[in-house]
Amino acid sequence: METKAAILWEQGAEWSVEPIELDPPKGREVQVRLVASGMCHSDEHVVTGDLPGSLPIICGHEGGGVVEAVGPDVTFVEPGDHVVFSFVPSCGSCPSCASGHSNLCDNGGAIMGGRQMDGSSRHHARGQDLNTLVLLGTFAHHTVVHEWSCVKVPKEVPLNRACLVGCGFTTGWGSSVYAAEVQAGDKVAVVGLGGIGSAAVQGAALAGAEQIFAIDPVEWKREKAQGFGATHIAASLEEAHELIQEATWGRGCDKVIMAMGVGDGALMGQVMGLAAKRGRVVITNIHSATETSNNISLLDLTLSEKQVVGSLFGSANPRKDIPRLLELYSAGRIDLDGMVTRTYSLDDINQGFQDMREGKNIRGVLVYE
Repeated sequence: METKAAILWEQGAEWSVEPIELDPPKGREVQVRLVASGMCHSDEHVVTGDLPGSLPIICGHEGGGVVEAVGPDVTFVEPGDHVVFSFVPSCGSCPSCASGHSNLCDNGGAIMGGRQMDGSSRHHARGQDLNTLVLLGTFAHHTVVHEWSCVKVPKEVPLNRACLVGCGFTTGWGSSVYAAEVQAGDKVAVVGLGGIGSAAVQGAALAGAEQIFAIDPVEWKREKAQGFGATHIAASLEEAHELIQEATWGRGCDKVIMAMGVGDGALMGQVMGLAAKRGRVVITNIHSATETSNNISLLDLTLSEKQVVGSLFGSANPRKDIPRLLELYSAGRIDLDGMVTRTYSLDDINQGFQDMREGKNIRGVLVYE
């Protein structure tokens, strides 16, 4: 079939919105009509080269839509089902999945390179095969994915909100609840208040944190974070350090969550200074693939028994946590509506990413109908 997608042909270029040819699903593949897709900073990382990606590529990995057709071996979903994509495919049976860490699925990781399991592509344009980011490619009106990427969701939940839990919201919320293990009474700092950081604030609040320090240079994002549960705000790490020292009587934060758009190893010394003794720093944001150094004091790490942990997808289990978060949304316990600051058509995708670069969005969402 012919459909439309946004393609990145060259690193650093704009997205080219144009017709593509989409092959029907085979084997365990699923054809989905996309309704909405979040615009995540990880897609921008492919443009800048901070994340490696094989070009040409259709990015987008935070999508929700309706199943239109399935391959002969599909068992998870059927036509008519509403689905949200888990940006990490999870098979449910590998050692990582079986041990409760499906965000690190061994088999799912093997198919995130942009081609189907048989090594071929279902997406084509200008006579070329196209890759899709993490085997999804949600910057399109239709796509073909592996069934491992599909999580069935209730039809009454609007997909232009549900799409957010396919990556950014779950990543931020899980960074607080799972990776940081925020507990009632904790003091928590969240650095960066985009989609991930704003969700981390919500996760910390829901977990019962006593104080939540929201840190971002953009004033309106700091103000927005207070609506999500932040108790204190700061414009910089320097300002936050002084504020945290005063508010915690010099103790520091039990948990620090790094959610800024692009991580910087040169800032890690300051970040560790926000953490209390035995404090945990969660690195959930992306650093450049070429960055190999930071300035953490290892003496402080030892003497204060501080921890630095990485977290992919908020250390969540997508088949459990995506429906769980949508239940919390339906119950009014988390705010997905407030996360969406602007919506765009696919034709306006370049404006959407420019707005993201200029700090105008918590999350911009592409809406296809």
